[in-house]
Amino acid sequence: MKKLLCALLTLVMVLSLAACGGDKADAGNSGGSNDAGNTGGETKEPADTGSVADDPKVTLVYAEVNPLDTIVGQTASEFKRLVEEKSGGSITIDVRDSGVLGSENDVLDAIVGGDDSIDMSRISAFALTSYGAKKSMLLSIPYTFENRDHWWAFANSELAQEFLNEPQEIGLPLRGIFYGEEGFRHFFANKPINSIADLNGLKIRVSNDPIMNGMVEGLGASPTVVSFGELYSALNTGVCDAAEQPIANYKSNAFPEVANNLILDGHTLGAIQCVITDTAWAKLTPAQQAVIMEAGKEVQAFNQQLSQSAEDEVLQQLKDEGCNVVDVPDKKPWQEACAKVISENTADQAELYQQLLDMKP
Repeated sequence: MKKLLCALLTLVMVLSLAACGGDKADAGNSGGSNDAGNTGGETKEPADTGSVADDPKVTLVYAEVNPLDTIVGQTASEFKRLVEEKSGGSITIDVRDSGVLGSENDVLDAIVGGDDSIDMSRISAFALTSYGAKKSMLLSIPYTFENRDHWWAFANSELAQEFLNEPQEIGLPLRGIFYGEEGFRHFFANKPINSIADLNGLKIRVSNDPIMNGMVEGLGASPTVVSFGELYSALNTGVCDAAEQPIANYKSNAFPEVANNLILDGHTLGAIQCVITDTAWAKLTPAQQAVIMEAGKEVQAFNQQLSQSAEDEVLQQLKDEGCNVVDVPDKKPWQEACAKVISENTADQAELYQQLLDMKP
């Protein structure tokens, strides 16, 4: 009897050990989406295309005020490609270009006001200034960034992430995804401009931004508020005499037809960012959110490579087509003319602004 009991106990122990071993093997091969699967501190990729492709299908409407052949338009198209590819088709980006959803301000007013028909938008990096984003305002200060390398030293830094996170910090219902640029902004007019003196008395179109108004006044001109969609007509009819845009946007919107004089003063870099609403962000699974952020990093690098070459090509086309292009070899007088608006709008963030200036390579 004792021998029989011992045999039974031994059998039970063997079966228990086998069961435990089977549990461990199953856990190690579960493949569950919530299993980090990391050992020894190894970092796993943020998104697995195979699992993301099985997530619920989501379409995100992306607003872009410029045509698709511009630098920002091409950036939107590349972002769309990357997101759809990386998500295995579970995310579709519906790019609405050429301002069909309204101006940047129209779009921002809508999404900040709770309109959920727009999920994402490419905006000027300083467009959030009027919604209380003080850090973003510094990106619009004239003559802050000396060249593209200066801008990209900032955009690729940890400090840039602080700027992108500002909307969340101040309670706006959106978050920044990536930065980019569309070239420096320059003045163009319906009559030749060869120096600051030629701006005197001109009615220059602005978007009612305080810094832009102050800059135009400092240069001796008269700020004139006109919506972007009405700018071509305003230049054609004399409602305004001049405006300012990056080179690629100047050509793509056919402004040379009504204002064929361009002076390369480069007063402000056309810094951009892409934002997504909190409502749209909440539609996404964690894996899909990771795809959005990963695509944002890649499209930021794409934009950096694209902008300079695209702008050089457009500028040559403008010259070949007879546009009167004037270079500005010495921008110091222009900067001095804007000294008041620069000092007034950086005084309360002097240390942070100095950090931007010091990022010059």
